Amino acid sequence: MSEYANKKTRGAFIAAVFAMQGMGIIFAGLVSMILSKLFLLKYETVSFQEDHVRSTQREADFLWRIVLMLGALPALLTYYWRMKMPETGRYTALIEGNAKQAAADMGRVLEIEIQEEADKVAEFKAANEYSLWSREFFNRHGRHLIGTMSTWFLLDIAFYSQNLTQKDIFPAMNLVNKDYQVSALREMFETSRAMFVVALLGTFPGYWFTVFFIERIGRYIIQLVGFFMMSLFMLIIGIKYEYLRDDNKWLFAVLYGLTFFFANFGPNSTTFVLPAELFPTRVRSTCHAMSAAAGKAGAMIGAFVVATYTLDGKANEIRIAMITMACTNMLGFFCTFLVTETKGRSLEEISGEDGGNNETHMPSTPSK
Repeated sequence: MSEYANKKTRGAFIAAVFAMQGMGIIFAGLVSMILSKLFLLKYETVSFQEDHVRSTQREADFLWRIVLMLGALPALLTYYWRMKMPETGRYTALIEGNAKQAAADMGRVLEIEIQEEADKVAEFKAANEYSLWSREFFNRHGRHLIGTMSTWFLLDIAFYSQNLTQKDIFPAMNLVNKDYQVSALREMFETSRAMFVVALLGTFPGYWFTVFFIERIGRYIIQLVGFFMMSLFMLIIGIKYEYLRDDNKWLFAVLYGLTFFFANFGPNSTTFVLPAELFPTRVRSTCHAMSAAAGKAGAMIGAFVVATYTLDGKANEIRIAMITMACTNMLGFFCTFLVTETKGRSLEEISGEDGGNNETHMPSTPSK
């Protein structure tokens, strides 16, 4: 998307692509909630404290498998549509050196006639032959790659930890009953409903605030503010966890929802956008993939370290986890200074592919 969009709306286009994740979260909650409600209407249930065996009926085992299998359908459609998409014009022209095919592909996608410029393409290609592991790449883009990888890594530690601690947070906010008070089917329905409400009121709006404001405020400021606000709200939840859980559940719900809002009107969106803009065509997808892989490494820490630490649901452990995640977000805030603003500039200006000397370049030699 970054290579097809113009510089005035590129950030909004990329953010809108990522915002479809929010749509997926909403629909996933709806599917799970509707199916579990239908199963509840069909099959009688009792709570776990009433009957340990009958509360974990076989139908619940069928239900989660059905929901999981339904998730394969969008993936299959995505695979089909991706196979129908041509390679981007920039890659075809600058990397493969086929200006004629690039003009034809771009014309078909944009529904306009584009003239090939073979001489200019050859000039661009010759000026950008360096590889990902070269000194030239490090001098030009090394700082930015460290910035995109570190911010995505740190964000996902907090973001996925926050998702995985919902089993403790939702009962504390009174959104669901305790697990021993319900059956397996009822627990699935209540958890799906709670996730849907949080996504609808906190997560989903955050994505679209980014789409609407990214070209006005810029990626850099949105990411800084998002990291800072996530740190603030998580720190408050961590310090005042018992008070919020026992005496002020509504404030707890608001603070928890705001952390998701500023995650998505913040680094969860911008860490996706920035790697798609900062790097030259030859290595753009690779650098984006490396940044995303760093994020998934952070998600693994959230899943296996933080979630395991809070497995018992003890208040003190959850407090420590929330405060730790607040500190992690502040590290992400400071790592954001390693990247630069990309708003309003072409990809060639940002990456230096046009041969210009701009602020995204790291100096090759020390100034005298």
